[in-house]
Amino acid sequence: MAVILIGALLTVAGIVYMALAVLSRGRLSDPAPFPSPPDRPTPNLATPGPTLEPRRRGLGFLSLSQNWPGLLMMGIGVILLLSVVVL
Repeated sequence: MAVILIGALLTVAGIVYMALAVLSRGRLSDPAPFPSPPDRPTPNLATPGPTLEPRRRGLGFLSLSQNWPGLLMMGIGVILLLSVVVL
């Protein structure tokens, strides 16, 4: 029973760690509207004002080098859970 609890806790802790790591890397919203060039019309958005989308964040937050502790915790947790099922 202890192995199941430790495996479940490690799996959940890995997910929470990776989520917190992404959220702590920068703001998700911009308080000021984005300046648009004078020759382009402003887009007609469904929700005016700041959005939760970052300005220029690519898929760098999914990289292995930044998420390896969370992936390691999840991997160990899954191995522990599967070891109980197999035995």
